[in-house]
Amino acid sequence: MAVKDDNKQVLDFNLQMEKQTDSFPMLQVLNNDGEIVDEDALKEAGLSDDQLVELMKQMVFSRVLHERSTKLAKQGRLGFYAPTIGEEASQIASNYAFEKGDWLFPGYRDIPQLVMKGWPIYKAFLWSRGHYEGNEFDDVNGWMPQIIIGAQYVEAAGAALGLKMRKQPNVAYAYTGDGGTSQGDFYEGMNFAGAYNAPAVFFSQNNEYAISTPRKLQTKAPHLAAKGWAAGLPSLVVDGMDPIAMYLASKKARQWAVDGNGPVFIETITNRLGAHSMSGDDPLRYRTQEEIDEWTKKEPLIRFRKYLEGLGFWSEEIENDWTEVVNEQIDDGVKQADGIDKQKISDFIEQTLEVPGQAAQEQINKFRGEGK
Repeated sequence: MAVKDDNKQVLDFNLQMEKQTDSFPMLQVLNNDGEIVDEDALKEAGLSDDQLVELMKQMVFSRVLHERSTKLAKQGRLGFYAPTIGEEASQIASNYAFEKGDWLFPGYRDIPQLVMKGWPIYKAFLWSRGHYEGNEFDDVNGWMPQIIIGAQYVEAAGAALGLKMRKQPNVAYAYTGDGGTSQGDFYEGMNFAGAYNAPAVFFSQNNEYAISTPRKLQTKAPHLAAKGWAAGLPSLVVDGMDPIAMYLASKKARQWAVDGNGPVFIETITNRLGAHSMSGDDPLRYRTQEEIDEWTKKEPLIRFRKYLEGLGFWSEEIENDWTEVVNEQIDDGVKQADGIDKQKISDFIEQTLEVPGQAAQEQINKFRGEGK
């Protein structure tokens, strides 16, 4: 007897592998040469001329902040710093699609998005130095950058459920890297948000390396987006070097979530063109300069700059003038951070709990008495 055709497909493992590979075409609107490859998608994005320029300014801001932060880290004036060069579209263009009332749950590399939401630059520097004031957000709907890989997905899921219960027309959104998709919190956060139909948008910035572990060793899944399907989420792959595609995908995902349809998962194909962090990482120990050079040709500022210059909206002079303004803002942020009193041992203990217990209070009094 012959096996039925439907059952043959069920048992055809090769077919399953082919379908996994073919199920996630990559969304792209602006190619590597700064040319629009989908006019309808560009219209769907709905970015005005002023918004295009503002998006470019924010991306340049991120690049300058990266360059300055790298120098500060080398000078020993920052603590932990994770470079962002190459990820400006993945980070900034996606963030640009969200609203002030939305809640951002970043990873440690996602400082630029927080700054764009209104987090003062000096607090970003204080966070890097481990100062408690760097974890104060006042009226910014954001959370402290998560050091525990993938844990921000769980935080975002909880916040999204809270927004739903309060009937607020907002979403929670979170970022992790390709390495984060191997963490339990990654799936647990998406699964929880999906099960409760919570308004959340999850990003995995596939930048090819989790510290030194290449993407090909991270998982056998041909697309990280497939992991969203496992939790029942609409999932898509986007050119993470294309700011227009990133904005469009994020805008659509946000609207889907706000409309009560539940969460969305987005894999962005990007690349970090530098080290994993400034804490001793040497990327040339696990990747080649040739690979970095090839990815540099695709980087978002180059293609977006070409596009805006072609429209007459951007020029070298405009970028230089804006870079000067950004550097002045960063200078002010450095001065303000340097002017904050350094923490004492007694401060660390006092900041641990809102109301210190008896033992903690005794320690606080002891160290204060010693001027520490």
